[in-house]
Amino acid sequence: MGELTAKRIGSVPYLNSVPLTCGIEAKTEFLTPSRLAKRLRSGELVAGLVSITEVLFNDLYDVLDGVAVASDGPVKSVFVAHKKPIEQVEVIHCDTASLSSVNLLKVTLAKRGLSPRLESFGDYNHAADLDAVLLIGNPGIEFLRLPHEHQILDLGQAWREDTGLPFVFAVWAIRRDQHLPGLGQALLQAKQDGLAKLDEIIATYPEFDAGLRFAYLREHIHYDLGDREKQGIAHFVERLRAVTDETVYEPKYIAGF
Repeated sequence: MGELTAKRIGSVPYLNSVPLTCGIEAKTEFLTPSRLAKRLRSGELVAGLVSITEVLFNDLYDVLDGVAVASDGPVKSVFVAHKKPIEQVEVIHCDTASLSSVNLLKVTLAKRGLSPRLESFGDYNHAADLDAVLLIGNPGIEFLRLPHEHQILDLGQAWREDTGLPFVFAVWAIRRDQHLPGLGQALLQAKQDGLAKLDEIIATYPEFDAGLRFAYLREHIHYDLGDREKQGIAHFVERLRAVTDETVYEPKYIAGF
């Protein structure tokens, strides 16, 4: 990966992504999911750990096989917090930083015959004041640690109950027009190194307490992109097509190179 003299790889500044950039942090730019997707789409970045919907809605990328941010049950960092029963909710305020989460919410609601209005919000300081809110990432984890009056609809758990499959939230998307020799192999090596150092990451990551970090990284998140995860993506493609007028592309998987 010697050709990457500048920061041409992008990832997100969340706990769940830390193991996937182990050893390549200096070559990685850390951005919110929406900003990361924009930079990757424009060609400023060669590869990005982006939401699966960035790949499904834009036929620009190959997906690096073998690596994902996924859950096979409760994910604990993507959920709707709601004060009323979900069937009575008329408006859900959404953190639009992750399009995967918003679109997973849409298919989860459609499965239940629900169609509340989705409105964007950006101020996590007032999330607890809202009747229903979609929260993601580190701020979502923080919300669960604080006192609140909400019921929780964990979207990873809902997807597992609906399909029996894992849900893939993010993948390494590599621009099809900018493959660099050794890039895929370097990203696979970063994952391997990150998983080997997972106990160290759990012990030293500065946010949250060690017990939460352990549960999250050992029990709720996994990093494989194998047959079951690809089946989950295929189901998501099918369900997305039922709730959007946009073209939803089939992902193209590539091995490390």
